Amino acid sequence: MIARRVLGAGLSAALLLMLAACGERQSLNSAQPEVLNFSILATENSTSLDTLWRPVLADMEEEIGIPVKPFYGSNYTALIEALRFGQTDVGWFSNLSGLEAVRRADAEIFARTFDPSGEDGYRSVLIATASSGLTLEDVLKCDRTLDFGIGDAKSTSGTLAPMTYLFGPRAIEPERCFKQVRTANHQANLFAVANGVLDVATNNSTAIRLQGERDVINRANGQPTVTDKINVIWESPKLPEDPIVWRKNLDPAVKEKVRQFFLTYGKGEGPEAERQRALLAAISIGGFLPADASHLLPVREMEATEALITARNSRDPARIAQAQAALDVVTAEREALDARAGEAPIISAPAAPVPTP
Repeated sequence: MIARRVLGAGLSAALLLMLAACGERQSLNSAQPEVLNFSILATENSTSLDTLWRPVLADMEEEIGIPVKPFYGSNYTALIEALRFGQTDVGWFSNLSGLEAVRRADAEIFARTFDPSGEDGYRSVLIATASSGLTLEDVLKCDRTLDFGIGDAKSTSGTLAPMTYLFGPRAIEPERCFKQVRTANHQANLFAVANGVLDVATNNSTAIRLQGERDVINRANGQPTVTDKINVIWESPKLPEDPIVWRKNLDPAVKEKVRQFFLTYGKGEGPEAERQRALLAAISIGGFLPADASHLLPVREMEATEALITARNSRDPARIAQAQAALDVVTAEREALDARAGEAPIISAPAAPVPTP
């Protein structure tokens, strides 16, 4: 499955050595860092991202009293490895990449985003070129006539959700289904579909809404628009919002300053709070709420569900039993947490059907 393979464009040995050297220069003990490096996935052009994030990071710098430097990574593997080797200290991750950061980079989740619309959660989607008239039924024919775009292997909405909810239950492997499969970020896939370079691609509701807001301005200025050139032909169940993580051995005093910044930013009334909320809204964030490892239970359940689907597709009884047992553990943990909280989960992984012979 695509979600399980290592991207060919992963970090080279030279880059890993560079990150290790950076980690040696910035000691991984709990001493207060001279600079706080904040990682951000470059889901679109890093220059435009920097324009949006820089004012927020400037506010963070003023609040915590330590210079804050952005670190833009072109894929989640780069961000995970940067955190692992001490090149970054805090970061904005997707859920799946955040889970990998916890597992591989000794990271902790301390906060998570919420949407400015007030809706808690977002959706993975499949988009097609509007002029093509393609439907989901056309895509699922798997006749190898379509060019397909998928997200980063560690992207929750770009890869894990469509594999778990759409392709996996139908025993579909994209590389055997489409004429070609390209891996790119959400913005690149969105533009590729809109311009007819790709027939269909994964994306998410947040990225499309952001582009739609930009298109309103583009239309008023007589500039080309994007979202009117695509159709959403499938959407997933609701997914949990993104986590904010830090390296576990970051200085405790710095952690507390960072925590207070995130949990108070954009809150309250008055011109300053309104200014902060406007900055966050530009990156489709309404603000931040406290979070911990339990935030990742839904994505762990999705991950285990995909593993069970893959095992059932293999028809190997031992693999199926092992995958089912792993899913049962995560499901029980999630249900116990829900019972204590007295509320329903954001998502619940679907049953994995046995493939038709």
